[in-house]
Amino acid sequence: MKIAITGATGFVGSRLVVKLYDRGDDILILTRNPDKARRIYPKSIYPKIEIIPYIATESGDWQKEISGCDAVINLAGEPISERWTGEAKQAIVASREIGTEKIVEAISRSERVATALADQKPKVLINSSAIGYYGTSETASFDENSPPGDDFLADVCKKWEKAAQKVKDYGTRLVILRTGIVLGNGGALGKMIPPFKLFAGGPIGSGRQWFSWIHRDDLINLIIYCLDRPEISGTFNATAPNPVRMKEFCQILGEVMNRPSWLPVPDFALEILLGEGAKIVLEGQEVLPKATQAIGFDYRYPNLEAALEEIVPKM
Repeated sequence: MKIAITGATGFVGSRLVVKLYDRGDDILILTRNPDKARRIYPKSIYPKIEIIPYIATESGDWQKEISGCDAVINLAGEPISERWTGEAKQAIVASREIGTEKIVEAISRSERVATALADQKPKVLINSSAIGYYGTSETASFDENSPPGDDFLADVCKKWEKAAQKVKDYGTRLVILRTGIVLGNGGALGKMIPPFKLFAGGPIGSGRQWFSWIHRDDLINLIIYCLDRPEISGTFNATAPNPVRMKEFCQILGEVMNRPSWLPVPDFALEILLGEGAKIVLEGQEVLPKATQAIGFDYRYPNLEAALEEIVPKM
């Protein structure tokens, strides 16, 4: 299978590329930083990986490369764990909404190429979204049938998903994955570990906010599970089936690390650092993967303790 991937140098994408490559797939990486991609995937080790520079929000010659691919996995997007200035908000929206529109545009053009040259267009688009779609709540539970929220992140996700939906007009199967907080060696967990190592770890904010998470390996396996099964389409929550509140998360993390979890991080400290962006950590939502479980996906790490016990010794 030939697969085009955006976001291939990121926390999830880099692990996904290696797993797909190791099973024999040909990988086409679309990246705004080809030098970084070449360092991560040197030709001497990954001879079947092709690296194509692109600007996610602009049409260009890169779109021609989509023709002949069996699948596209779109993971690209500006980071949201930062201070949300007006400029940052615009970049967060554009990288997802317009970036996805340009991927869909490339797929639509590949359809015309396929007609003219007997080539093939991608059969499936797997597109990222996020559980921010649902808004935040300390009391409500959300599944794939729940309505969207009305805050900034919910608006981003709605635009992101709407852009992806258009690919169905060209006969391409669509899978949207609303991803929770991804746990692995690095990422969000990498920022939480150091205080615990210094015996200064504890819950962030009130500790009552929900923490809907997924082990990185489960997320990658879910992407591949949907990739390989042509009968699967629709929207799925990429979260573990057992979310926890922040206080419980930090307590379990402390136990796994053999460290106390007693020193809470006050709201104002994060707000000073991240401004409105602190909302990601200080508020949360209980998200349940009902549709994901209904398609038969088997989680390797359904419970937090087992997930952290696998990750923490490597950090």
